[in-house]
Amino acid sequence: MVKRKYLQATPSSGESGFTIIESLMAIIVAAILLAAIAPVLVLATATRVQARRIELATQAAKTFIDAVQSQTISLDSITPISLSASTGADPRKVSVADKQADYLVNTTNMPAPVNPTGKSSLYCYHSDGKLKLPTDTDCDAANNQFFIQAAQIKVNSSTPNEGYRLAIRVYRKDAFDGSGALLASTGTQNIKQQTFTGGLGQKKAPLVEMTTDIATKNTTFEALCRRLGRAENKNCNS
Repeated sequence: MVKRKYLQATPSSGESGFTIIESLMAIIVAAILLAAIAPVLVLATATRVQARRIELATQAAKTFIDAVQSQTISLDSITPISLSASTGADPRKVSVADKQADYLVNTTNMPAPVNPTGKSSLYCYHSDGKLKLPTDTDCDAANNQFFIQAAQIKVNSSTPNEGYRLAIRVYRKDAFDGSGALLASTGTQNIKQQTFTGGLGQKKAPLVEMTTDIATKNTTFEALCRRLGRAENKNCNS
């Protein structure tokens, strides 16, 4: 009796699997691709975080302005900065290009806070949208996000009823870590954090620097002219 010999079925190519060499090659290719796109991912993430941080800092500054306008915050707690009235011989210069931007926020009229002791005189802004007084112990709480430096810029011998310029800087909480001096814009150089960043950002620089004019029902054109400046060879009362 003849015995039949059955041939062993060979697996098709689709069921054969990967060899060790093929697996190693796939791992190497994947590693190269990840290494290539990793910087892009880091840059995109850092920029998104920084943009959100600046957005929140701007919101904090606007909340502070609203509190000042509604007189929730007393002017007595805001540092006064006095300027001479604008004249033809000494007109008000507001552009950084003028290299004498005495109407803008600069380190001459408004020095940067001292790190870290200067935070005790600054308002703080919590993640719940609440402003805290400089004397409030909650300024060191975990939910505190920013410290706000403010100054009241006005003409010599003027009164708050005549209006004033409110200058604001908003710093990150971690800027007051005791390492390195805080930064601020000078009369010739604009120094603040940018939205586009590939890292943690320049945390010693303010996130936001802005000024806004606070007027009252008693603010006259003459008062505005003395504070804001006037056209060349023109008087404030003309």
